[in-house]
Amino acid sequence: MRAKKSTNISDIKKPSLRARLVMWVINLGLVTVAVAAGYVLVVFLQMPSLDAILHETRPAAITFLDRDGHEIRSANRIMGAPVSVETLPPHVWQAIVAIEDRRFFQHGPIDARGIIRAMASNMVHGRMAAGGSSITQQTAKNIFLSREKKISRKIQELILSYWLENRFDKNQVLDLYMNRVSLVGGMRGIDAASRALFQTPAREMNLAQAAQIAAMLKAPTTYSPLKNPNRNIARARVVLTEMVRQGYVTLDAARTAARALGPANPVPDTNIYRYWTDFVLDEVRSRIGDFDSDLFVYTTLDRGLQERVAETLSLKSGVHQGAVVAMTPGGAIRAMAGGADYQTSQFNRALALRQPGSSFKPVVYLVALENGLTPQSYVNDSPFAVGDYNPKNYNEKYYGDITLATAFAKSVNSVPLKLTHEYGIDAVLDMAARLGVGNRLRREYSTVLGASEMSLLDLTNIYAVIWNDGQSVRPYSITTITTPAGNILYQRNPSDPIQVLSPSTVQHMTELLSDVVRSGGTGRRAAGPHVMGGKTGTSNGNRDAWFIGRAREWVVGVWMGNDNFTPMNSKITGGTVPAEIFRDIVK
Repeated sequence: MRAKKSTNISDIKKPSLRARLVMWVINLGLVTVAVAAGYVLVVFLQMPSLDAILHETRPAAITFLDRDGHEIRSANRIMGAPVSVETLPPHVWQAIVAIEDRRFFQHGPIDARGIIRAMASNMVHGRMAAGGSSITQQTAKNIFLSREKKISRKIQELILSYWLENRFDKNQVLDLYMNRVSLVGGMRGIDAASRALFQTPAREMNLAQAAQIAAMLKAPTTYSPLKNPNRNIARARVVLTEMVRQGYVTLDAARTAARALGPANPVPDTNIYRYWTDFVLDEVRSRIGDFDSDLFVYTTLDRGLQERVAETLSLKSGVHQGAVVAMTPGGAIRAMAGGADYQTSQFNRALALRQPGSSFKPVVYLVALENGLTPQSYVNDSPFAVGDYNPKNYNEKYYGDITLATAFAKSVNSVPLKLTHEYGIDAVLDMAARLGVGNRLRREYSTVLGASEMSLLDLTNIYAVIWNDGQSVRPYSITTITTPAGNILYQRNPSDPIQVLSPSTVQHMTELLSDVVRSGGTGRRAAGPHVMGGKTGTSNGNRDAWFIGRAREWVVGVWMGNDNFTPMNSKITGGTVPAEIFRDIVK
């Protein structure tokens, strides 16, 4: 038997250098792939739920509409109305595809040809002159709402791009893009941009407007038709040219659209409605409680009257503050301004408690009229005291025996005090309660001359009852609340009014109020062709000045004063600037 030949380690042939190099490269590649795969896995695990991203929550938007059903303003609206390829005019989405991703319907989640073309263009120009991201990639970016230039974010974008096209068809991806892209003021969606720039919903955009919206997609601020109209128009022409080249529109249609290109109009200032919508929002919560879905709130606001109120108050209030409430005799609030400028102060002074001064006196005179006095009845104006309470007339002048109408028109102080002394303070407080304002009044004689605080809205309501033929009035601001789909969540169902003043009492009181705005009355500056009457009021130290009157179909209350309760100029009384504000609003 032959002996087995032993093998020494030195006899083993070592791999060649080339073989070792190949093995090293293979191992390095495997390690690199493993590390890259691990990194991608970590990045993927760090992503939030894709379904959660797609169905993100947002604050419920509330849209306020005026009495004619026209939108006043919206709160919490961060996205426009949903749009889709099926619901939009074709030229809207075609403009987007033509300029952003011409091969969108032919390529997959990533347009390799577009990326190569963009890289070549950038090399030729020596800068980032073109981008190669597909609409799907841009949709992923918009959903992530991140502009961080990190490798991890780009990987997440690619992952999400493949996920989107695996789950949705091309039209649905395009729908997502059009509803999520941010173009104006942090709001998302082309519908929001169209409303903000052209005051029209996306479904009504013409070809020129669609081209201008599409022009913004490259860089919203740089190509904004509001901030940089010339750049926007130039790029919109490029959009129209591409639409012709790609067969979306004819050359004649593009030329017609090009002639219609122009700067966008800024969104109308809605601050003049803010005191109103803040007030209505509180009313919404009192009607339906907290809400987590979008709402449409139909209000009683008269847009034209509100604009006049805001403009007049801003011009006439000067260094002081002011407020205005206008309502129908039946209680529908048509306008409200809680200050001269909402941006300066959001405090609604129409709801603030202030001393009404002589504008409270009609409550006392109503008691006297119910007890048989008439405007022609004689009363005595002379110094009068109740205990230590000894108020004087405004100019410390007394007229002796005068008619009730004269005492009311001149707003003397002694007569309502004497009437209260005769009929009782409880009768006055009871009358105030019947008029809807008795719950906060103090049981003291100073209340007769307006020392107990109340709001301008409450005070205006007193006069609304008088001009509502003596029937009870509950001010209201909302008629209907619905969902965007039209489901009614609240519908105003008014109860039958209660007759709180007799017809004869109403007739006599309207006669007294009419005399105030005639020659010799304290409210003569409010006089005008449609003015039916009114009453002035000034609190102690000229801290508050009021005028409440009736003109046309409105009862309008005006207040002026300082937020810190300091006195105004002694020349400012209810019969001066407030009466003039009333006159300028209603004329």
